[in-house]
Amino acid sequence: MYTSPHLRFVRERIQINGEPLSEEQFAKYFFEVWDRLEQAAKAEGQDPGAPGTKPVYFRYLTLMAFHTYVSEKVDAAVIECGIGGAYDSTNVIEKPAVTGITSLGIDHVAMLGSTIGEIAWHKAGIMKNGAKCFTVSSQPQDAKAVLQQVATEKGTTIEFVDIDSEIANDHIKLGLQAEFQKTNASLAEAVAKEWLTQHGYSTDTDFELKVRRGLETVRWAGRCETRHESGIRWCIDGGHTLESIEMAGKWFASQLTNPDPSSDQNPSLSQPRFLIFNQQTRDANALATALFTTLSTALGNSHPFTHAIFCTNTTFKETGFRPDLVSVNTNASDVEALKVQNDLAETWQGIDPLAQVQVVRTIEEAVTLVRDFTQSHANGKGHRQDEVTALVTGSLHLVGGFLEVLESGDSSP
Repeated sequence: MYTSPHLRFVRERIQINGEPLSEEQFAKYFFEVWDRLEQAAKAEGQDPGAPGTKPVYFRYLTLMAFHTYVSEKVDAAVIECGIGGAYDSTNVIEKPAVTGITSLGIDHVAMLGSTIGEIAWHKAGIMKNGAKCFTVSSQPQDAKAVLQQVATEKGTTIEFVDIDSEIANDHIKLGLQAEFQKTNASLAEAVAKEWLTQHGYSTDTDFELKVRRGLETVRWAGRCETRHESGIRWCIDGGHTLESIEMAGKWFASQLTNPDPSSDQNPSLSQPRFLIFNQQTRDANALATALFTTLSTALGNSHPFTHAIFCTNTTFKETGFRPDLVSVNTNASDVEALKVQNDLAETWQGIDPLAQVQVVRTIEEAVTLVRDFTQSHANGKGHRQDEVTALVTGSLHLVGGFLEVLESGDSSP
């Protein structure tokens, strides 16, 4: 599987049998591609160090992934687009076995357009003649019309997938437990079955059991993920668009047992709930406001968090970033001045004056605040309902750094 972005290690992007490449494999295939590009430039009489002789970051990793999978003789590869589809560097596969398009929303408008129809056109670019395409039946009507039109133009068929009845009624308990994941799982199931059927796997009881086991055991770090440590339940999701932040909010609300409506008038009665949030490159205030609205509605409580912490995506207080976690798509002066974070704090204080709002520079400091609070308020009972609950959301870069803080003692993903 080739996917992006990574959370902790760049090696996560190129996986075989569900595991990231080892450091040795990554170095081997990285430099094989690098050396061939250098040789190609020299053969053309160019300076191999000159701009344009090597593809940019994402394209380089895409090329490296294809080289890896050819070298390793993999049987099947799931290739996820980076941005869009039509002009994405992953879209050089002329004859895919099957294509799939997940739920569409408004994102990357500078590159894909500002309407759902324009975005659907870009996404539909992965469709190829003779390769069946699957997408979800819950797509907006404008997107459906565009997807159907492109399918006709490309000479292929498109199937709109409903939520599988066994998934809908919870007879299959998904490993990713959020209501919207039922849509994703049903699409994944349809795509996987298409490939398996093409390759002669019979759709008998054993086949169905294997598919079911996959749906029940799947794990995906940073997406609808819950982790526990002493006294704290961490709820983690990388929602970073208006649609995904709303889904993350609904999932978080579903994780809270018996929220106390009386805390609406007296937050001191509420079980402590923390928010750790950042979004450095999109409309952060709009995302935070959408999260507040979703949770307030879902919980029937205008004070969904007792504490809100806004930080940058910088991982550690002393050492800053791991090299794998550096993002160049940010305004360095804004990060240094905590501009986004201070704006977020002001916005949150305006919509929930009773919340304790704090701004810190690093993810490590945000985690420390939650841990220090938990330790100082420990009641010694040790029951799960006494846990402090914290939602970490707003950015996959934030989530990646957060997981690095939690697992910084580990040497591998």
